[in-house]
Amino acid sequence: MQKLVLSLVAIFSFTLFSMAQDGYKVGDNIKDFSLQNIDGKNVSLADYKDSKGFIITFTCNHCPYAMAYEDRILALNKKYAKAGYPVIAINPNDAIQYPEDNFEAMQVRSKEKKFNFPYLYDESQNIAKQFGATKTPHVFIVQKAGDKLVVKYIGAIDDNWEKAADVKEKYAESAIDALLAGKPVATTSTKAIGCSIKWKK
Repeated sequence: MQKLVLSLVAIFSFTLFSMAQDGYKVGDNIKDFSLQNIDGKNVSLADYKDSKGFIITFTCNHCPYAMAYEDRILALNKKYAKAGYPVIAINPNDAIQYPEDNFEAMQVRSKEKKFNFPYLYDESQNIAKQFGATKTPHVFIVQKAGDKLVVKYIGAIDDNWEKAADVKEKYAESAIDALLAGKPVATTSTKAIGCSIKWKK
């Protein structure tokens, strides 16, 4: 019996380790994707011919962390889209468990907040899994390098989700500023702070 318990523990631990290894790491090349935007049209990264990269942000409607960052995500797009780094927001949450994150609610939220970026619905959750996203919000900054899209930063937007006025480290902004200046990103990864993604059961 003891051997069986130890074997099960070992299998469970290995499974958790394997799951933790999934998803993109800094330096990886990402695959393009196509997801439905709130306007009903599909959006892919290939649509942005003139972009230099992207601020891909996994977020949602109901999470207090995600809501706290909405204005900052709007500000990121306003500041960097014209410089070649638009925000691409993706909602990966299971709408069956959380109806407030369904497609119709996304449309309402986008209109209320006047989102100036695409807000895509990852209904299958395949893209969130592909990226290895775990939180809302969870940011992946990628840069175009020829025909490739290379991950340059993964993690939090900044160091204070509760109060924008008290932010000391603007991780996402610093990463994009470095890329635009042709310099290496100093901080390439941080711990994403937010609600856990609501995976389908």
